[in-house]
Amino acid sequence: MKRYIVQNIKLPVEASKDVVFAHAKRRLLTFFSLDEIIRTEIFKRSVDARKRGDIRFVWSVVADVESKRDHGPEALIKEGIVLSKRSTLDIVYGSEKISGRPVIIGFGPCGMFCALILAQNGYRPIVIERGQNVERRTADVAAFMKSGVLSLDSNIQFGAGGAGTFSDGKLVTRINDEKCAVVIELMHKFGAPDDVLYKAKPHVGTDYLKKVVSGIEKEIISLGGEIHYNTKFIGFDAIGGRIRSIKTTVGEIGCGVLVSAIGHSARDTFDVLSGGGVTMMPKAFSVGVRIEHLQEDIDRMLYGDMAGNPLLPRGEYSLSHKCKNGRGVYTFCMCPGGTVVAAASENGGVVTNGMSDHERSGKNANSAIAVSVLPEDYGGDINGAVAFQRNIERRAFGVGGGDYSAPAQTVGRFLGATRHERFGIVEPTYMGGKVVISDFDGIFPEFVLESLKEGLYDFDRKLPGFASHDAVLTAPETRTSSPLCRCEGV
Repeated sequence: MKRYIVQNIKLPVEASKDVVFAHAKRRLLTFFSLDEIIRTEIFKRSVDARKRGDIRFVWSVVADVESKRDHGPEALIKEGIVLSKRSTLDIVYGSEKISGRPVIIGFGPCGMFCALILAQNGYRPIVIERGQNVERRTADVAAFMKSGVLSLDSNIQFGAGGAGTFSDGKLVTRINDEKCAVVIELMHKFGAPDDVLYKAKPHVGTDYLKKVVSGIEKEIISLGGEIHYNTKFIGFDAIGGRIRSIKTTVGEIGCGVLVSAIGHSARDTFDVLSGGGVTMMPKAFSVGVRIEHLQEDIDRMLYGDMAGNPLLPRGEYSLSHKCKNGRGVYTFCMCPGGTVVAAASENGGVVTNGMSDHERSGKNANSAIAVSVLPEDYGGDINGAVAFQRNIERRAFGVGGGDYSAPAQTVGRFLGATRHERFGIVEPTYMGGKVVISDFDGIFPEFVLESLKEGLYDFDRKLPGFASHDAVLTAPETRTSSPLCRCEGV
């Protein structure tokens, strides 16, 4: 049996799945009989909104075909049909026996899937995670939002599932890798909704992500793995250039191999690794702000008169611009129907991020607008990289009044078109509106401010209304990616 994908089936949004399957089978019947087409299912669906008067869904259908006929790829492609490659991990086993169980630092996306695959292959991994499990972490995050009392190891950055658990759960990649399908299928197995299997831009949502993380945790433990929460990595012992054990806040753990999956915010762990002989290199990253619009306005910008059609997904965008100074400015982690969240992980620093539940039913849309920061902007060393982010966060904390309120202003004020000391139709969602209206001059370097302004003007040309005076900017977004990467070491 072979699997084929029938691509680029463009139909009105009202078309049913039966109509989609009928179009797919019509193409397949050019090469195969009806009896040879064993099964069909939806493979992918995206929105084509380039013509606002004729918005369509673009479908792909996967078909299992039992046939002895062999058709060349050229003939199939002419009909928009390609042979599907099944997603596999193609695991390659080593030849050397490890001296102990594998240990993984961090239970974010990287550590979580690493532990799952190791557990499924009989390696009984040990995971240490500085934060708490999903239930306890959810309570800690809620307490911070209500009282402003921050838990340094259990927050939106740290804990089961990593920063992604309290973000948006968008499963998108710009890498054409079949293994991405494996990740999506696993997330669906552990509780992600059915539509992640076929949407072109799959979205899990924070509500479902909590279930997924808990499901993966239970699977790892059932296969002999261990997950130790509230356990922080503080050092390691190496013999002959190989790590034999790690030191944690609850004692020493022997290991046969160590996987560091610490994410972008474990700044103290960067110091431990660097101090222990692991070479860390600074790299480019981005900083910026969160922008909020009314979701209905974004829908109108994208869908025109079809905005509000219940068959269409909440509108989302992805915009980028190369500035006159050579820097890139782009939208990142766009959250339709979502909220701006407080993502601090250090005392005395304000950090923003965005999240939404699966239904994306919130009043506002939000997205980061981020400006590229290069190593030469902070002296080209690892301490300078972290200091660059931290200084912005601390300045924002001060401007916000020192209680984790975030600096915010309207786009009109930021661009100099108004001097409003109040918000308009768009109300900020950060911590339920815990913001202080202020300028950003004392928070960001000048090149960031100028790039943000240039980007806003360009985005407004591409998506008229984007730079609406009533849109809200909340600062700062500093954790788009890690400012460091590991080069080599123990």
